[in-house]
Amino acid sequence: MAEGTLTESEAWLARRAPGFQDLPGPDRRAIYDFSFLWSLFEAQLQGGFAKANTIRDMVDSWVNVGVLNIGPFTGELAYFRHRYFADGKLTGHFPHLNLRPGDSPQIVQAVIAGTSDTPRDQMLALLMIVWRLRNNLFHGAKWAYQLRNQLDNFSHANRVLMQVLDQHGNLHRS
Repeated sequence: MAEGTLTESEAWLARRAPGFQDLPGPDRRAIYDFSFLWSLFEAQLQGGFAKANTIRDMVDSWVNVGVLNIGPFTGELAYFRHRYFADGKLTGHFPHLNLRPGDSPQIVQAVIAGTSDTPRDQMLALLMIVWRLRNNLFHGAKWAYQLRNQLDNFSHANRVLMQVLDQHGNLHRS
């Protein structure tokens, strides 16, 4: 990471945050993008204050009015299934989501294991995974391993957020 090409904040982080200076540019970019996309998702679809139960209520409302379309999310669903479930069991990555009881852990596990394939459960599982990535990033858990190996996680989470915003956000189209 070249010191001269960094913003003031990045230079500070490179000097002080463990592992930041070794974090490849694409990884940093995906995390930066995630921060903006999450903020927009929360503003547009969560009234500025997301919680697991409000995310669940939002998904249920899409089901109730018949506007839930899981089709565009198949790639992201496949990625997270592969990351968190392989060889007939949960992978070592799954516990690091730090799913809480309110995060619908049984539904997330059933979807990634392939035992639930309802569009409602699939969408809820995707958004709960994105929610946990958000919490783990913003509450510091990702720093435990210096944000390493997060490019794919955040790239796929970003695609989930963009697609949800495209389908359900009140965004200006240019």
